[in-house]
Amino acid sequence: MTDDGVREAFGEDGGGNAVHRHTLAAPGVRARVLTYGCVLQSLEVPDSGGAFGNVVIGLDTMEDYLTRSRYFGAVVGRYGNRIAGGSFTLDGREHRLPRNNGDASLHGGPGGFSNRVWSVESAGPAAITLTRISEDGEEGYPGRLTARVTYTLSGGPDGAEVRIDYHAVTDAPTHVNLTNHSYFNLDGGPNVLDHELTLDAGHFLPVDEAQIPTGELAPTAGTAFDFTTPHRVGARLDDGHPQVKAANGYDHCMVFSSPAGELRPVGRLRGPGSGRVMEVLTTEPGVQFYSGNKLADHVWGPGSGLCLETQHFPDSPNRPEFPSTVLRPGEEYRSTTVYRFPAVTATGGTSEGEGASWR
Repeated sequence: MTDDGVREAFGEDGGGNAVHRHTLAAPGVRARVLTYGCVLQSLEVPDSGGAFGNVVIGLDTMEDYLTRSRYFGAVVGRYGNRIAGGSFTLDGREHRLPRNNGDASLHGGPGGFSNRVWSVESAGPAAITLTRISEDGEEGYPGRLTARVTYTLSGGPDGAEVRIDYHAVTDAPTHVNLTNHSYFNLDGGPNVLDHELTLDAGHFLPVDEAQIPTGELAPTAGTAFDFTTPHRVGARLDDGHPQVKAANGYDHCMVFSSPAGELRPVGRLRGPGSGRVMEVLTTEPGVQFYSGNKLADHVWGPGSGLCLETQHFPDSPNRPEFPSTVLRPGEEYRSTTVYRFPAVTATGGTSEGEGASWR
């Protein structure tokens, strides 16, 4: 591997722009990143027997990403998640966005960050920084936004991790909410229903029939949304909770109990088949937990992967009671999320014990 890592042509986007793939590696972890959508195409870590395997859903060709992707591994923005009615008012001025999810705008619109080719600012054996300029008015958003995303791999005897750092500045007031949309499957099996999930989330955001938050912060205690102690992802899908029934699974923002701003542990996922464990750390106030309810094509079926999209809340631009996503000139948008994989033993234990519960 050269000082610039491994770089190879991967094809072209729909506009004829060249797309490249960069391979990164550190002890105990390997990854491939596309310049298209900042896609994390693969993330390989060892199982309890030491065998490396990919733990995210990725596609093989550029044509697949243009026609079959469900945001697999992409950075979504300017605004990850839904904005009701495809509009918001900022400083007294209404801004209309493309509606690509019923009446809502989803993940920045059809021309959002996930469908754009990014520029490589720097690349090395274990890290890459990608940038793009989103011009004023792109997909209806105000302000010329300069965004930067850095993937950094690191590892050692205790395990390995991928760190994602987001940064943005603007020349006019706007809204920003960036996240990575990877679908995780730690076992490589047909579904993740037996994966064991723990989240530091004492509340979640109920949604209406259009998957827009109602504004309520509902307690998770005693409900199908209580993951403050470990539960199988599929254990309570059929328990009759109206929110689970409406979404045909989980597709909700889980609100962390610990304060946002500092990088802190908020979740843990364990694959029982492989013994792999993934810990989630973030600076964000919440995570969109999506159990892959609508994944359905000839390769990937419902529940074949799950998303843990660390972010601010859906529809925050229209909800002043939610944490603000406004970015103004002179300010910097900064967000960090880490997916950490502790070293696992043949018995399924980790170098750091069995992991935390949040109760």
